[in-house]
Amino acid sequence: MEIKNRSELVFLYDVRNANPNGDPDENKPRIDEETNINIVTDVRLKRTIRDYLYHYKGYNGSNEKDIFVREIEYEPGKIQDAKMRAKDFDNDPEKILNICIDVRLFGGTIPITIKKKDEKGEEKEVGSSITLTGPVQFGFGRSLHKVEVKYIKGTGAFASEAGKEQKTFREEYILPYSLICFYGVINENAAKSTKLTEEDVNELLDGIWNGTKNLITRSKFGQIPRFLLRVIYEVDNYHIGDLDKNIKLLDNEGKEVDRDGKDGKPLRSIEDVKLDLTELINILKRERNKIKEIQIEVNNDVVFKLGDEEKKSKKELINALSNIPELKDKIKPLDLDK
Repeated sequence: MEIKNRSELVFLYDVRNANPNGDPDENKPRIDEETNINIVTDVRLKRTIRDYLYHYKGYNGSNEKDIFVREIEYEPGKIQDAKMRAKDFDNDPEKILNICIDVRLFGGTIPITIKKKDEKGEEKEVGSSITLTGPVQFGFGRSLHKVEVKYIKGTGAFASEAGKEQKTFREEYILPYSLICFYGVINENAAKSTKLTEEDVNELLDGIWNGTKNLITRSKFGQIPRFLLRVIYEVDNYHIGDLDKNIKLLDNEGKEVDRDGKDGKPLRSIEDVKLDLTELINILKRERNKIKEIQIEVNNDVVFKLGDEEKKSKKELINALSNIPELKDKIKPLDLDK
């Protein structure tokens, strides 16, 4: 059964001494040059989710569960294109939707090749495509503070050529620290076209949290999910919008870290900051009659500010939110941390 309610998502994670999303030219971390804010594309987050579902949740082509957008080698050194991938499902869009969770989540353009007879009665392949708007859409992730790009140069383990003594040099760009925030919406109307279910959304949340945690490539190692919020609405065709803009980043002295990155010292750890949820909670209280449920997952190393109070750990935050009269019946802790 397709989802019936719209949702908003806010996801925060951080990286240390890593490159969360390199540009295609030099593989440098993506930076807004005017503000020194780190940018991570939605494509990178979707890749994280797809990889996790493929490697850890059984969406690998067996048991009628698969990922449509993935690299498949059909000959040594040759990767399938989208047309070839569609043929794996008999060029049947319905079959693709039933089997491929990433199409149900994110949509996509599916090239379809069918055989038709021409005027002479000869069969020819005719190409067309079907475009599905994904119910789950993310904006670009942005760091909540300015970042520094560090250039690292080192030696490789092997010589540049067989028989030579000199080793190869390795060059890379990293961020000592970046706390990144993604905002997204799950649209119930688009879900009708892709048959997105609540079970699919649960897999999405698992992929966001544990996919981030399980990235083990050299450039991505050290990423930790810190905060995940899903607000499910009761009212049709409605969401508050831009929930991420209502989270403030404070330093340990309680001073707000400037969002445009122009002020404040560079950060090095989640221990250098606190997340102020006061404005966010006030908005949720104000819109409580339009909200069905508020789902939350939290990393225990984060310090949260709620008004004048500080809460550290998932238990403390959930208890505090559950004691707010306007929200107490709507708070639901997620159990994603594995």
